[in-house]
Amino acid sequence: MAEDETSSLLSSPKGKGSDRDTHEPVESTPLLSGDSASPGYDGDGDSASLRSHHSHAPSTHSTGKKKSRRWPSVIAMVLLGCVAIAIIILAFIVPDAVQEYAQQAAVIEPTSLSIDSITPDGVRARVQANFQLDGSRVKNDHVRRIGRASTWVANKLASEKAKIDVYVPDYDNILLGSADIPPLVVGLRDGITTYFDFIADIRPGNVEGMRMIANDWLDGRLDKLRLNGKTDLSLKSGLIPLGTHPISETLIFEANKIPAIPKYNITRFNVKDGPLAGSMLVDISLSAFNEYPVQLDIPELAFDIMVSGCADTDPFIIVAEASTGEIHVEPMSDVSANVYGVIHELPASLTRACPDSSSSPLDMFLKQYMHGEPATLFVRGSSLPDGDTPKWIADILASVTVPVPFPGRTLDGLIRDFSLTDVHFTLPDPFADPDDPAASPKVSGNILVTASIPADMNFGINVTNVRATADVIYKKKKMGELNLRKWQHANSTRVEGEGSDGPSLKIQSRIIEAPLNITDSDVFSDVVQALLFGSKPIQLDVQALVDVKVETSLGELILKEVPADGKIPVKPLPHGAIDGLDPKIGTIRVIDTSLDSITLQALVNVTNPTPYTASVPFINVHVVVNNSIVGDGTIQNVDIRSGNNTDLLVSATWNPTKEGPHSRKVGRDLISQYLSGFNTSITVKPHLNTIPGQPILCKALSRFNATFPVPRLKLPGDENGNNSHFIRDASFHFLSSTATFTLVSPLQFNTLYLDFVNATALYNHTEPIGQILYDLPFAAPPGKSETPRLPVEWSIGSVGYDAVRRAIGGQLKLDAHAFVNARLGNWKESLWYLGSGIGASVHLT
Repeated sequence: MAEDETSSLLSSPKGKGSDRDTHEPVESTPLLSGDSASPGYDGDGDSASLRSHHSHAPSTHSTGKKKSRRWPSVIAMVLLGCVAIAIIILAFIVPDAVQEYAQQAAVIEPTSLSIDSITPDGVRARVQANFQLDGSRVKNDHVRRIGRASTWVANKLASEKAKIDVYVPDYDNILLGSADIPPLVVGLRDGITTYFDFIADIRPGNVEGMRMIANDWLDGRLDKLRLNGKTDLSLKSGLIPLGTHPISETLIFEANKIPAIPKYNITRFNVKDGPLAGSMLVDISLSAFNEYPVQLDIPELAFDIMVSGCADTDPFIIVAEASTGEIHVEPMSDVSANVYGVIHELPASLTRACPDSSSSPLDMFLKQYMHGEPATLFVRGSSLPDGDTPKWIADILASVTVPVPFPGRTLDGLIRDFSLTDVHFTLPDPFADPDDPAASPKVSGNILVTASIPADMNFGINVTNVRATADVIYKKKKMGELNLRKWQHANSTRVEGEGSDGPSLKIQSRIIEAPLNITDSDVFSDVVQALLFGSKPIQLDVQALVDVKVETSLGELILKEVPADGKIPVKPLPHGAIDGLDPKIGTIRVIDTSLDSITLQALVNVTNPTPYTASVPFINVHVVVNNSIVGDGTIQNVDIRSGNNTDLLVSATWNPTKEGPHSRKVGRDLISQYLSGFNTSITVKPHLNTIPGQPILCKALSRFNATFPVPRLKLPGDENGNNSHFIRDASFHFLSSTATFTLVSPLQFNTLYLDFVNATALYNHTEPIGQILYDLPFAAPPGKSETPRLPVEWSIGSVGYDAVRRAIGGQLKLDAHAFVNARLGNWKESLWYLGSGIGASVHLT
């Protein structure tokens, strides 16, 4: 092998390979050749070698002339063309293709964002994410091939430390914030995942700009948010620096893609009296689900809790100061927070009625809350934050006011028990104006309400006054409206619950003349019918909005329109209550007469067998006999108590002629029967104008009537329990053929006249004694009176006549049938009379 290695240097070429060996040196061929294996240090050796090389040059050049000229030229031309094409591709085509490839293939998956610490000017955030280029996401095959090749060659891309500024172009390009990003290295080859885990320093920007953006978002005016990030990024690939490049990227977030305030649940809510006078303490626990891969610890923060004023332009009203404990937020998990609040004495602006309104801001807030609707609280960072809170956090929180829905609470089931006792009814005043409460029926009584107290309200409360408007419902149908406009005094007592029962509040109040407006006559008729003829208590449902004055440690508050539902049991009238009225007529005075009518007044005694009382300003009813109206009765300004009621003034008008001849005959017969001692009855029936101005109530009452026996009048000389006839006794004068009668008039102030008499006296009910025809008027004054001597035409030969003759100087019992024309003032009527058992004295003269 030594010989082969030195053969080309020490010997001349031989054989076939001489040309190849001479012109195609191998790896062992020395770079400088000579005649001797050892170099010469006197200069001769080099000269000889050079000369020897040059002496062979012509021969060598001549031999490979044609081949050496062809290949270098081709290679040079190919290389030059490739470079030119590469320059064109890299300069004009590849950058755009690589950029498009990177935009479509990049996949960034944030896995965690946590706050490492809070600094005086921002936060140190730990960012964890995965990055890779997924070529399958690129739709263009050409772009995908170039991108994959380019990124495979580059392999990795490194960035120097960079500062990113984020601006908001639509808000005067304000600076939203800045972040310092440490050096990063990204793997560029397709499918290779780079795991990021670095700390970034984040600093807030323009606080006023943040406030404007936040307010627009909260008010629903932010359709989209356009952010522009800018940085100068220094890049390199391996050891090759790629220079510093200004980068500006714009991102647009649609409003529905911007993270919203998370939904939360109130897991604990407790209110109690504070240690200082005029204060309350509030303890709330909240829970919410964090659906983002974000982890941080929120320090203790202080807030102002506010409600809106009367108008949207009014400043918010601070009602409480609140603070939170430290909150630990874990990714994709529930987050719990404790909030502690202090309510001091309520400001006057909170409880003062708004202009052109009877409601205050507190009224409007509580109305939403108590009707189960979300009431809105406004939360703002405290203007006096805790000393440990960094200023930049305090500035941001104090600049933004966030509306927070406070879940309402329906008060269904609040009323455990509702009773109404000592009920007193007042009928409408027909002379009151329609808008006057006196124009409606009114109810008075003692109310006892037992109301549940939510277990989380552990503060002292005392109800001092109540007023309400309520719907009165019977069998799911509204009967009327109860309107208690005036404040009614009340008092309350807290009662602690036993077992599983929570605490309750017993409220007592005496309501006085609460107007009851009947809205459905049919339903009211059903109620009256159930009370008159039913045997079981009925249930009236009451759905009320109650205004309550309460005394608390914060002072006196008025809770308006508190919804309350209850049931009022109403006992029916005792069996036979109508008959139990037992009316009795005392004195009667005729105050007016006409040709066909009599107007009179009477003092009446009645018994009220029910537990209810009533005041009657005015009521008018028809007096009906055999379905014919013969008159009407009126009661005015009468108070009816339970039990006996004496000397009730009743006005009545007798006018059967008004309804026609038939009614006049019915009325004539009624008077005749009554005078004759028959058992008679009248029906009292309300009508459509029973209470003027109350058509609905009258329509309902007109469906009912009550029938009473006509009270017997107490005549002068009657003993208790014994009612005699109007003809007390009679005297017959046999020889003069005359008779006189002792009459007893029930009228104490008026004189009755008899203008015509046609009477027949009977013995033993059927045997005529004689007949009296007399057409001269005579008077029957008040009390007992005697008629003039009336001529008698004897029935000679009759059994009756013989009986009279035998009874001369003695007495006998006889009956009488008579037709008389009576006159009272201007009123005249023809009546008939049937009397029996009349004691008659027979005189000879």
